[in-house]
Amino acid sequence: MSRELIAVIDQIGREKGIDKARVIGAVEAALQTAAKKRFGQGENIQVQIDPKTGEISVVSLKMIVDTVSNPKAEISLQEARRVDHEAEVGDEIGSVIEMEELGRIAAQTAKQVICQKVREAEWEAVQKEYATRQGELINGIILGQERRNYLVDLGKTEAILPAQEQIPRETYRRGDRLKAYLLEVRRTPKDVQVVLSRTHPHFVAKLFELEVPEVAEKIVEIRGIVREPGDRTKIAVSSRDKAVDPVGACVGIKGSRVQAVVRELRGEKIDIIAWTPDPRVFIAEALNPATIEKVGIDEGKKSALVVVADSQLSLAIGKNGQNVRLAAKLTGWKIDIISATEYEKEKVERDKEIKAALAEEAEAQREQEEAVRAQREASESQGTEESVPASAPSEGPVGAEQDDGSGSVESLGEPQPGASAGV
Repeated sequence: MSRELIAVIDQIGREKGIDKARVIGAVEAALQTAAKKRFGQGENIQVQIDPKTGEISVVSLKMIVDTVSNPKAEISLQEARRVDHEAEVGDEIGSVIEMEELGRIAAQTAKQVICQKVREAEWEAVQKEYATRQGELINGIILGQERRNYLVDLGKTEAILPAQEQIPRETYRRGDRLKAYLLEVRRTPKDVQVVLSRTHPHFVAKLFELEVPEVAEKIVEIRGIVREPGDRTKIAVSSRDKAVDPVGACVGIKGSRVQAVVRELRGEKIDIIAWTPDPRVFIAEALNPATIEKVGIDEGKKSALVVVADSQLSLAIGKNGQNVRLAAKLTGWKIDIISATEYEKEKVERDKEIKAALAEEAEAQREQEEAVRAQREASESQGTEESVPASAPSEGPVGAEQDDGSGSVESLGEPQPGASAGV
């Protein structure tokens, strides 16, 4: 029995990936629960299993006291000395319980507890192993489908591929092999769930890491990746080594590397773009496969206006706006696209508006200058009148009038040539 128990414990440890000491601890806890159910919860029962021989020791411990107040946990000194002559007050003395005394119900309880403890130990082992592998590429075999979710055998445990993490229009049959991205490890009251994903953008990055040695060795760096699963992915790459072309490394000879990724994604289109810090160039590259003529940017609003040839407009925008939408996500800029014809029309309209504005401004300036000139002339005229003095009477005989003392004034004749008329 003892050797058989150790053999079973060893087998469980190997199959479930659980430490042997942990399985032994689970069995000890199960037997202790069974014994307490049989003899009462107040009993101080200890269970030990020898890890080498498998011998099981079930002992009921009691404290030696002068006066017994709790018979289940205490024993008098007189009774203790019947078993051990050297027993003293304050010591603990144990009595062996035979396994046969546990009974059928207690044995069933022990079996249930052992199963539960083993399951808990298995869950912890799974969580410990796969939690450290979160974000990695996982290989598995399809076991079946449950409520649109695929169950995947990973070897040591089962994983789930939820419906929302499946590539659209992708189906599997029992026994099919697949690669997936380990999204997360969830601990629930019932078990541990390993959740996989084939729609996560990093799934594509991991596939490139698998197919492209330069990516795995960090020579080529993936600077950004955006994706609409099942349709198109855009990936921006740069190189730490000037001698290595990042786009060429990812594409491979005759497209061998990128085609391997495309096959795994069931035909999903992949645009590989060279990353650059210049936003104009990066935006133009991100709109691949369309050919871009002009790119204007507003850094404050982080928006860009892209001009393309009329024949390239639909290609730049993409089906249902997919191409420009992915480019905007990849670059982080708001992108507006217009055709060259529309741009020229807008340019002509803008030129007309600018000319009209300039003409209006020139007319306003001319009117303002005329007003200033008129005001200056009026000011000068007023200043001249104020500076001329009143004329005094002439003292000369010519044209003058003299008083002869009689009180009458006589004219001295007509004004001579060259003389001024009297005032």
